[in-house]
Amino acid sequence: MSGTSKILIVDDDTKLLAFVARQLRAEGYTVESAMDGQECLDKAAEWSPNLIVLDLSMPVMDGIEALARLREWYEGSIIILSATDEETKKVQALDLGADDYLTKPFGIQELMARVRSALRRIAQATGGANRDEAVVQAGDVNIDLAHRIVLRGGSEVSLTRTEYDLLRFLTINAGKVLTHRELLREVWGPEYGEETEYLRTFIKQLRRKLETNPSRPQLILTQPGMGYRLSV
Repeated sequence: MSGTSKILIVDDDTKLLAFVARQLRAEGYTVESAMDGQECLDKAAEWSPNLIVLDLSMPVMDGIEALARLREWYEGSIIILSATDEETKKVQALDLGADDYLTKPFGIQELMARVRSALRRIAQATGGANRDEAVVQAGDVNIDLAHRIVLRGGSEVSLTRTEYDLLRFLTINAGKVLTHRELLREVWGPEYGEETEYLRTFIKQLRRKLETNPSRPQLILTQPGMGYRLSV
């Protein structure tokens, strides 16, 4: 997908911006850059990138505000860059709809791997919808795999791309316990396996949207020390 993928890099560090853009172009991607959150919003709306790599600490508008505003309409993948390794910041970014999070300083090959994984998930999501034809009923939730539509009590539930990908994998394996590693590798890519905070955050989000009582889930169940399963 690299030959046709457009990536927007957003960071106020001009040297880092130039370095990352140069590396991405060398991989065959088309790259644009922005230096603050407002410029990011403007370029994203004008250029429609497949992926945005977004720094959190920037002038004019920081990355958290830009992320929240992007997720009001932008459906592509977003990878967060941040100089802080605080779990609260990671969880906040993931809650707002980020697909991945990388802490500075980072290795350029790790970033390239994360980019490939994000773009691969987009390709699978857009190209693989017709492979699934079942409509799965779980309590008052209907999961239409063919059309990527989730209904709860007859009303459509708005899910991010990553939330849907996680729910889809749980659904096609309904009743089976899926380990943390299985879920991470399927939804985020083969480079993942230890980022359990991703799972905790996205499972929490799915429960909030789908469960009658998220604190006492009946749909997405935790198997302590192992993983999660969808009860149907």
